[in-house]
Amino acid sequence: MEKTSLITYQKKSKIQAEELAQVFQASGIRRPVHDLPRLQQMIDHADILLAAWAGEKLIGVARALTDYSYCCYLSDLAVDKDYQKNGIGKKLIQQLQEEIGEETALILLASPIAMNYYPHIGFNNIENGFIIPRKR
Repeated sequence: MEKTSLITYQKKSKIQAEELAQVFQASGIRRPVHDLPRLQQMIDHADILLAAWAGEKLIGVARALTDYSYCCYLSDLAVDKDYQKNGIGKKLIQQLQEEIGEETALILLASPIAMNYYPHIGFNNIENGFIIPRKR
């Protein structure tokens, strides 16, 4: 279903933890959706928070941490499954790139189910990364 004509995009949007939990659940992304204080910290401490809205409903989010100079880590890109395949994620990434500029690398860790999506919107696969996983 084509729903892109109904979508508005906002930078520095006032998102509540409950709304973020809802879009995470509706997108299929695994996040601590029942830990609202933790989600609120994720909102409060993000350097960049971009939102896609269908009327009053949050249907997409891009959340990033950056120094605005050398690198930017895209920690969340989530779009409600009912709105996927309409270019919303790509539009959020374009806005993020505009925000950080051409001299800043955009980096992310993809879930296994999203590995085929990111090359489609312009990301290159890299294999020189390491992680110390979170405990919870």
